[in-house]
Formats: sequence, C-alpha cells, structure tokens
Amino acid sequence: MPSFGSVSLKHLATCHKDAQVIMSEVVRSFDCTVLEGHRNNSLQQEYFERGLSKKPPGESLHNYMPSMAWHAMPYFVNVPHVDWKHESSMFFLAGVILGTADRLLVARLITHAVRWGGDWDRDFDVREKQWNDLSHYELVNP
Repeated sequence: MPSFGSVSLKHLATCHKDAQVIMSEVVRSFDCTVLEGHRNNSLQQEYFERGLSKKPPGESLHNYMPSMAWHAMPYFVNVPHVDWKHESSMFFLAGVILGTADRLLVARLITHAVRWGGDWDRDFDVREKQWNDLSHYELVNP
C-alpha cells in the first residue's frame, strides 16, 4: 500500500483537516505526492509575478493557515522527478481525489467539497479554455 513520504506529510500538515482526511484516504490506493499546501505572502507574490498563480498575496486559498488549497501529483517510483507532461495521470488522480472527497462528504467525514484546477466551474467539462492548474485542489463549500 502506498504512503506519503516526509515531505508530502510536511506539506499536508499545513492544510485544513478536510484536505488531510481526503489525501490520507487517496494515498491508500493511488501513489501520489503532495507538492505544496500553505504559501506565505512572499512566495505567493513570486508565483503571481511569474504567472504561476492568478491570485496576488492574500487572495489565494494557499495563503490561509491552515491552507484551503494544495497541490498533488501522481508519484511514479521509476521517475526521479515530477512529470508535468503526464497530463493523463493528473486527470486520473483528479478523478480519484474528487471521487474520494464526494464519498467522504456524503458520509459526513468532511465538511467541504473539492474544486480541481482542471475544472474550475465543477461542471465536469474539462475541455474549457480556462487557466489549467492540473495539480491544484481546493476546499469549497458543497
């Protein structure tokens, strides 16, 4: 059974309890890594200036403590780095995370739904021409 390494656990510890519950359940069946949780304002400013975030400091859900947003990617033992070009695996992971979150929400084990950076309006149409952030997940009201 997969499990998170120390770096993923460190990032996940900065996230809201619901994100921790969701990702702890996800990693039981899908090997993945948590790349980021909370961002301080200086890092948020850097990402904003570099075009890596659409939100200035204070407006990103990453800036909350605990963070209401996180980044997760599939983890492949035979690949020594995060493969940003492996979009099909990011879509697969998103399905696992979203499905897990829905199941936990129905069971009342969490209180937030999840929005994914590949389907911002949550209509399940991923062909939209919007900002894609396929590793991004955030907690929202159901």
